[in-house]
Amino acid sequence: MATHDIIVVGASAGGVEALSAVVADLPTDLPAAILVVLHVSRGRSVLPEILTRAGPLPARHPVDLERLLYGRIYVAPPDQHMTLEEDRIRLQHGPTENGVRPAIDPLFRAAARSFGSRTVGVVLTGSLDDGTAGLAAIKEAGGVTIVQDPREAFASSMPQSAIDFVEIDHVVPVRQIPVLLSALTKEKAATRGGDGPHVPSLQADLGPPRAAVDQGAQPGAASVFACPECHGTLWETDEGGLLRFRCRVGHVYSPDSMLAAHTDSVDRALWAALRSLEERAALTRRMADRASQRQHHWIARAFEERARNAAEHASVVRHLLHNRTSTQVPDHGDAPEIADPRQLKSVDSKD
Repeated sequence: MATHDIIVVGASAGGVEALSAVVADLPTDLPAAILVVLHVSRGRSVLPEILTRAGPLPARHPVDLERLLYGRIYVAPPDQHMTLEEDRIRLQHGPTENGVRPAIDPLFRAAARSFGSRTVGVVLTGSLDDGTAGLAAIKEAGGVTIVQDPREAFASSMPQSAIDFVEIDHVVPVRQIPVLLSALTKEKAATRGGDGPHVPSLQADLGPPRAAVDQGAQPGAASVFACPECHGTLWETDEGGLLRFRCRVGHVYSPDSMLAAHTDSVDRALWAALRSLEERAALTRRMADRASQRQHHWIARAFEERARNAAEHASVVRHLLHNRTSTQVPDHGDAPEIADPRQLKSVDSKD
């Protein structure tokens, strides 16, 4: 009897505390594998150590092609997408999705494709909307969808986006999630499930994405927007009400994540403009002083006028920077291997 034995969890801002609360009350003999994506910056992540200390199950960063095991928590390494290929974990430094790597949606899609109705998808606190399309894929494949109650989340955007676009099975406080997960692992998974607009990936989740050059290969209609990261052409698709954008090299954005990325680009451009204008004002003032010392009064006046103009423009840019409203929210050991993705083995203790 197939049960819900693949649990995928995504979180962003405030996610360490929420994830720690979820794993703290899980049983030691949980008959499921748990895969976690937390939006993290490059560098070393101590999340596996935190989760191992927080609860009874061991957590670790997996290696590419590692087999899934029951009673294990697999944490996506920094700067790598974590996906699934049947019963094996795949890691790759692919194009960012929703402006982040690791991203939640690739893992959720891959779980839906490989395990279908056996999958449980959980979206916790976080900014913007990564995880929404992934939960839609899990729902279409017959799996179970869980969202942390946005009212208690540190950042409500991710759970609220999932609620707005996906028919969520359970919206609960984080303290109730471990009990719910434990109960679901004992239930028979639905036999239904299949493909929908979100189950196939907008980009290749494994291997390099195919360049969209020919008309038949283009992933949607050409948009009027440019990719915030590489500035290439973006194609857009409407996947069951969720608008998505993909560029030639494989960067994928939802509208919210693209707006946030463009906001960052504008912010960087404004700070660069401010620096340039203030440097121009300082330089032209120095040239005006030198001209005055040499009795070149008409040249000094010309430089002084340029300095005043540059200072005025810099003042306008500084005012914009200090007063504009941002759209972003300041966000193994001895267990048996799996011979077949339909037959997971359980383990009862930590490594």
